Amino acid sequence: MRSLLVLLFLTTSIFAQQPVDTLLVKNKALNQVIDSTFVAKDSIKINDVEELFSDTDLKMIDSLLVEEKFNSSLFDSIQYVINDKDIIGNTTSILTTDLLKKRLSDLDVKTPFHLAYNPSLEKVINSYLKYRKKYYPALMAKAKYYFPMFEQYLDQFDVPLEMKYLAIVESALRPDARSRVGATGLWQFMYGTGVQFDLKVNSYVDERQDPVKATVSACKYLSQLYKIFGDWDLALAAYNSGPGNVSKAIKRSGGYKNYWNIRPFLPRETAGYVPAFYATMYIFEYAEEHNIYPDAPKIFHFETDTIRVKRTISFDQISEKTKINRELLSFLNPAYKLDIIPYVKNKNYAVRLPRKSVVDFLDKEKEIYALANEDEAKREKPLPKYFEMDKRIRYKVRSGDYLGKIANKFGVRVSDIKRWNRLRNHRLKIGQRLSIYPKKLAIPKKTVQKKYEQPKGKHEVYVVKNGDSLWTISKKYPSVSVEQLKKWNNIWSIKSLKPGMKLKIFKS
Repeated sequence: MRSLLVLLFLTTSIFAQQPVDTLLVKNKALNQVIDSTFVAKDSIKINDVEELFSDTDLKMIDSLLVEEKFNSSLFDSIQYVINDKDIIGNTTSILTTDLLKKRLSDLDVKTPFHLAYNPSLEKVINSYLKYRKKYYPALMAKAKYYFPMFEQYLDQFDVPLEMKYLAIVESALRPDARSRVGATGLWQFMYGTGVQFDLKVNSYVDERQDPVKATVSACKYLSQLYKIFGDWDLALAAYNSGPGNVSKAIKRSGGYKNYWNIRPFLPRETAGYVPAFYATMYIFEYAEEHNIYPDAPKIFHFETDTIRVKRTISFDQISEKTKINRELLSFLNPAYKLDIIPYVKNKNYAVRLPRKSVVDFLDKEKEIYALANEDEAKREKPLPKYFEMDKRIRYKVRSGDYLGKIANKFGVRVSDIKRWNRLRNHRLKIGQRLSIYPKKLAIPKKTVQKKYEQPKGKHEVYVVKNGDSLWTISKKYPSVSVEQLKKWNNIWSIKSLKPGMKLKIFKS
């Protein structure tokens, strides 16, 4: 089963055309051997790092985690990452170990990250260079558009500029990237974490896919993680697995601050995550030495500008009147999910255009709006109604509930509920709690209670005593049942029975 999942992972990844790595683990038994070897090897102190977090430090970390109210990890797994634990045998070396050590040492001097040589890192670098080299030119072309913008905000928030490589590990620089559990955008924010960092989602716009807004939020999050751990490598690991998991790994390691020392105690996917970041940094910094050269970018970020719209318009309408390439509009405006820019009072939605086309847009603006009016008049179905996604609620599964019923109640899709709660199938348990981000209020149905005609004739009045129940009361009257007591006294819940209450008891 594991081998099948690994194969599926490779064939559906951003590098879908790459040859399947013959060094991937093929069976569970072998994995166990590798895991035990990995832990033993990585428990060794790297470069004699002996720094420890004291008990006071760990308590401070815990208090900061509570104070910041962080969500858990941002996402489940990443398509870009190759986990060295899945690589067995002797990986073909693209560069010698001595040369790699020298280059990593040179990089280490220039960065706040700890780029020490490690055999696991060497495996990942060699694997990327062997199997993914042909994909880097296109990736570097995208980087020429995004990296200057990233660096602007990383510098503003005092985050190391090298953190720009994190967006490659996260999404391969695809703003529309979406993980199987719903993490979205260049920086892969889950919905809840995005809301926590001011990224709004509605029927037309997903700000997690907005390169600028998502980058600002990622900078804020990374700054807070560094405030907690005081180490950028640990902040990087916390961005993946959640700060709580890093805190637990530090404790389990005996208090070590070095990433490689706590690595055996981190979730499996995080064990491959930080090396993937280091490997990406190495490849970009030494691209020419490996004969890797970027493709020409479509456009540079500084060659673009934004204009606020005065009515709802589509990319097609803009393209028709201005002749701006439709594909380019989508590339520049990835936050608009329907390729439509909505006009909503006080929201100030804008379209990003090539700067050379801004004047042409302004000249044709009235024509674009007129075309939008014409298209709207011809449209058989109205555009989707604009609505903001509400904050999360916790729904308790009741008897008779199923995903379709719950989805309909809150105006969401079954796939949304499964994604928000990491459900792999449709099975639910009574009492199970589900996270829901409703698009409409669930209006409870009015319970229609049947009215029963009380029998005519004499009746006795019974005063409820402390400790009484309908069952104990019925036993005092052999010909009276619990159901009759309910009907005669309009009792629909056992909780409504209270001491001092007077009940009518009819005798046949």
